[in-house]
Amino acid sequence: MDEEYDVIVLGTGLKECILSGLLSVDGLKVLHMDRNDYYGGESTSLNLTKLWKRFKGNENTPENLGISKEYNVDMVPKVCHHWSLSIFPVFLLVCSLLQIIYLQFMMANGALVRVLIHTSVTKYLNFKAVDGSFVYNNGKIHKVPATDVEALKSNLMGLFEKRRARKFFIYVQDYEEEDPKSHEGLDLHKVTTREVISKYGLEDDTVDFIGHALALHRDDNYLDEPAIDTVKRMKLYAESLARFQGGSPYIYPLYGLGELPQAFARLSAVYGGTYMLNKPECKVEFDESGKAYGVTSEGETAKCKKVVCDPSYLPDKVKKVGKVARAICIMKHPIPDTKDSHSVQIILPKKQLKRKSDMYVFCCSYAHNVAPKGKFIAFVSTEAETDKPEIELKPGIDLLGPVEETFFDIYDRYEPANAPEEDNCFVTNVSSEKAAISLLGHIAARLMSTCVLQSYDATTHFETTVKDVLQLYSKITGKELNLSVDLNAASAAESEAA
Repeated sequence: MDEEYDVIVLGTGLKECILSGLLSVDGLKVLHMDRNDYYGGESTSLNLTKLWKRFKGNENTPENLGISKEYNVDMVPKVCHHWSLSIFPVFLLVCSLLQIIYLQFMMANGALVRVLIHTSVTKYLNFKAVDGSFVYNNGKIHKVPATDVEALKSNLMGLFEKRRARKFFIYVQDYEEEDPKSHEGLDLHKVTTREVISKYGLEDDTVDFIGHALALHRDDNYLDEPAIDTVKRMKLYAESLARFQGGSPYIYPLYGLGELPQAFARLSAVYGGTYMLNKPECKVEFDESGKAYGVTSEGETAKCKKVVCDPSYLPDKVKKVGKVARAICIMKHPIPDTKDSHSVQIILPKKQLKRKSDMYVFCCSYAHNVAPKGKFIAFVSTEAETDKPEIELKPGIDLLGPVEETFFDIYDRYEPANAPEEDNCFVTNVSSEKAAISLLGHIAARLMSTCVLQSYDATTHFETTVKDVLQLYSKITGKELNLSVDLNAASAAESEAA
């Protein structure tokens, strides 16, 4: 261990493992350490016995719940926007490369999927499409309409509103940034989302599900920001949906999200990365000027140029910015009113609940090898506004129907709070996504010594998570990661290879 590395990564959560893999592929010498004796950190997946011990304090699991080893329960449940069933033979970010224990899927055309393809991590994983994408409106669950055709069929809107929504969807579908003819006289880099929506006269409830269930915004600030971001988000949703031509734009890995960190860890190892689990303390060392130069564990110090870690390794360099409340529910049936879907995401916009933040529900089942035959696992999460998750999560839990067992949890969410110019410790801050993205590729690697990744949020997709990772990658390497992969070509190549 007494060697010098380009980068030392502390913690084997998803964000840390993605960075480790990307940096190793770039040819950097990487040492990856974790105080735990398993991969995944907060984004691991637990069997029933470990889940019971974590929340109940013992291992006395009820017989009616089935065999423990057949459970793979995500501690940070998220999904991905999908892009090709041939590359992901078998399941659906999630908002930031991470945030707290929420639900997370991957968009089929989304950033995480592009990272997976860029790094060839797909060879280590199998995915399956998520059956349905729904939104909560006026006390009922509705399928999320993503195209002009679906808008006409949706029971979310009345007849005249359907026509207005259809026109708006056609505009979004036809919009091409490089083709002025598709802009209809609107400069989306200057015109706000609110102004674009007002042109079509859409009702508040329609705007609500478009902003939160299609564009996946977590608050309503987007309404007064340039419309280009919302339009791109909607197009991503629709394009991801078209990849599988199924009920949702999401995919999800077989055996749970705990497979993702391990896959990127394998990638790093293939490219020369060194892994050390069960390393106690992992103390970051600083020189007299307050700059990090290495990590000490068990009396040995590994020197490095940069340190990347989650907030738990540098607690004095982060600040608490909120809390996440979640519930994990085991059931023996699919969620009612979701067409008997074995996997589904439901977004409950904050206005519908009269809350300050959205609520997220994700359900998966034995179809994704995360539970025994006939069992379903539902996750309900939100940004906590009280210290009573049982009461706060009730609107989401009430949608589930009868539940066999429920586990409640509430924990803090952190963001970096250090002064980089003083300690040379850089902490990712995805709260200001716009500012962060604009800096990609412009921050020299010499400015970066220590990077602290923030906690996972309550969203059920990976888009925000990957933005955090890409920002950090850019700071460490001084360059932008090129994710302009041709998904169609990649899919065709995979099919041909098969």
